[in-house]
Amino acid sequence: MGIAFDYAPDRPEHIENILNGLDRYNPETTTIFQDYVTQQCEDRTYDCYANLALLKLYQFNPHLTRDEPTTNILVKALTVFPSPDFSLMLHLLPPHILQPHSSNTAAPAIGDAPLSEAVQKLSLLNTLLEQANYRGFWQTLDSDDLYADLVADVNGFEELMRVRIAVNVGQGCREVERGVLEGWLNLGGREFETFVGEICGWGFDGSEGGKGVIRVPVNKENEAKGTVVREEVRFDQFSRVIRRAYEQPA
Repeated sequence: MGIAFDYAPDRPEHIENILNGLDRYNPETTTIFQDYVTQQCEDRTYDCYANLALLKLYQFNPHLTRDEPTTNILVKALTVFPSPDFSLMLHLLPPHILQPHSSNTAAPAIGDAPLSEAVQKLSLLNTLLEQANYRGFWQTLDSDDLYADLVADVNGFEELMRVRIAVNVGQGCREVERGVLEGWLNLGGREFETFVGEICGWGFDGSEGGKGVIRVPVNKENEAKGTVVREEVRFDQFSRVIRRAYEQPA
């Protein structure tokens, strides 16, 4: 049985009480949820249900909207890809944020509001992750100082992203060229070997400089299994077809 959508193991009791009562729609709880978002960023915890509740309060009370908690929620959602949380958050943002003056998410227009520009840039990162373009993700993240400002509040953002990328690689690969994986993780040299060997528990052959192969242990996700499909069809099931073949046309 899967984990419930609204479950968060590190959720404080007072937040749990708000979410389970009518106070979740009380505008006065906005500051409480905002402080909780800050706590998630500092403690490396994540509570999708509570973050959605804050965005819903912003939706009902636009005058209470704050840019920093909104962008922090989106950045935290990136750290749990490939879950659909980022898309869920986007659907609670107002249309003028999602459809700014610029039509190019990679190059927002000068007239775009700061929050709109931030959302466009984070959406671009999310798209790259969905496409498994991990090298492009790191290159884009390092291409603009605004990205550094957006992720600055989330403690250990790059480490969290590397772990999530490694999890996805481990689910789909048995071996990866070292140079390719270095680009996916944005690491090299001793740091790369430490991450791969000690954190991921993977083996590697070859030397530095893009040579060699990283070997991922077999797990239930990346194990190749043949599937045998057997269909049992009894002869009497074809009796009608056979009978019709011998019937005279009308």
